[in-house]
Amino acid sequence: MNGRAQMNIVIVGHVDHGKSTVIGRLLADTGSLPQGKLEAIKESCRRNSKPFEYAFLLDALKDEQAQGITIDMARCFFNTAARDYIIIDAPGHIEFLKNMITGASRAEAALLVIDADEGIKENSKRHGQMVSMLGVKQVTVLVNKMDLAGFSEDVFEKLKADYTDFLSRIKVTPVSFIPVSAREGDNIASLSERMAWYKGSTVLEQLDQFTSDKELQEKPFRFPVQDIYKFTRSNDDRRIVAGTVAAGSIQVGDEVLFLPSGKQSAIQSVESFNTSPKHFASAGEASGFTLATQIYVRPGELMVNPAEPLPEVGNRFRVNLFWLGRAPMIKQKEYKLKLGSARSTVKLAEICNTLDASDLSYSKSKQQIDCRDVSECILETSRPIAFDTTSASESTGRFVIIDNYEIAGGGIVVENLSAGESLLQQHIRDRENKWEAGLVRAEQRAEVNRHRAKFIVFTGAPGTGKRAVAKAFEQGLFQNGMNAYYLGVANIDRGLDADLGSQSDSAGERLRRIGELARIFTDAGLIFITTIDDADDYDIETLKLLNEPNDILVVNHGENGFSRFQPDLQLVAGGAVADAVHLVADLLKTKEIIIDYQI
Repeated sequence: MNGRAQMNIVIVGHVDHGKSTVIGRLLADTGSLPQGKLEAIKESCRRNSKPFEYAFLLDALKDEQAQGITIDMARCFFNTAARDYIIIDAPGHIEFLKNMITGASRAEAALLVIDADEGIKENSKRHGQMVSMLGVKQVTVLVNKMDLAGFSEDVFEKLKADYTDFLSRIKVTPVSFIPVSAREGDNIASLSERMAWYKGSTVLEQLDQFTSDKELQEKPFRFPVQDIYKFTRSNDDRRIVAGTVAAGSIQVGDEVLFLPSGKQSAIQSVESFNTSPKHFASAGEASGFTLATQIYVRPGELMVNPAEPLPEVGNRFRVNLFWLGRAPMIKQKEYKLKLGSARSTVKLAEICNTLDASDLSYSKSKQQIDCRDVSECILETSRPIAFDTTSASESTGRFVIIDNYEIAGGGIVVENLSAGESLLQQHIRDRENKWEAGLVRAEQRAEVNRHRAKFIVFTGAPGTGKRAVAKAFEQGLFQNGMNAYYLGVANIDRGLDADLGSQSDSAGERLRRIGELARIFTDAGLIFITTIDDADDYDIETLKLLNEPNDILVVNHGENGFSRFQPDLQLVAGGAVADAVHLVADLLKTKEIIIDYQI
């Protein structure tokens, strides 16, 4: 890190309104091009009898010269005396708008380019809405191609008035409007003599006037956990928590908290590849950390400093969402949400209001979110995740939604609503209100069966021996004349869950179906036994809810991966099966689920 301030700028606008030309000019006028690049491009154009365009300077957009349109997201770098800039070129075509979501999500300010000759287009409105929706508060409008409008002040003022009126209706206050001719260089790096009536800042001056609410390094520490690396050679038992620091900083010895699990430890070392030993990591750095205590954490958790303001944790939140999916977003359908390193299935729980970005039609009664709608809505994930509202920290408050392996929407988290009733709780309440019971009571079943019903979950890491113990326990119960049934996960995957395929995104639905089966089997008076790999607190809480009003027992094998929940029985990994079975039987006798158990 060179110590200089840095800012990310996104540039957006309708196709052919001149975004790439603006970027080319910024690169050229700040001396940010490789030596000889400008001359080489001009010579190439001369040899091919092609008019020179500053847009051709963007090496990252080589396809643009052949196709005439920008089809990829490009990141360009230049600097002024004040700071370093990364400028992100977001495509203007409707079919490429989904890429813009990713680009704008990294930006602190935006330049919105409008052609003075063509005027305000449909995409100009959409871009303004999207940039605002994604929490980019600083927007400058560049009225480009003023040379085609005769450098007319009247044309500029008319477009400025019309677009200001539009922006005010979507609650956006632009920082400034600047009349420019990117091709000619007017008002880019120096004020234009051909527009002497304009007394404002040049584009470069305006960039330097943009402010950061707070530098990322100064914000509370946020580290989305990407992966956990384990080493086994030469008695190296380190576990390295890896990812990229999203905000703030941390150093060796600092206490850390993992959310949503709630597990705590302290930084023992800072690890990085091919660098000298480090004791400190800050925003933007790809880093690894070893911890003072060996705790079990999963990718997708958010590591934070408990001494600083904490993020939100929940599975239900109000968002601003821009939808670009081919199919409308509908309630009850499962989508995939990506926020930081967290990945979770998500459902649309409620639509508060929608705005069509093309014609600004407003509705509070829509039952789906259509393509190009902007919506204030409530989303609910299958399990809790850690996040910030964008007013607190933009880097961990923006998300994208995947539908059928494509980015279909993006937005910002506005408010945590997890204290309210969840979709799962609503479902269970409705289910129990309408549960149709038979004439046989639970007490009668227990008397005939000589045991009470119970749902028993054996969990732990793969290879800990839990399946062998679960099967042997079922066999022992059966040999003692009891009604017990072991359900293997493979049986569910190939039967009840066959429609879900092998997608890991369906983990929440798989868990729900196991819980629904448990509710039925325990209602039938059975001792229902199953195994789940690496269950966490939320998995058990979900199964408990789904099995209500009946209860659940949890037997954990090996390392305890829970933070709040305490297993009913803890077994060592790989221990003798017979000994483990007796311990489980003793637990059931203690809880008066079974009366006796004979070898």
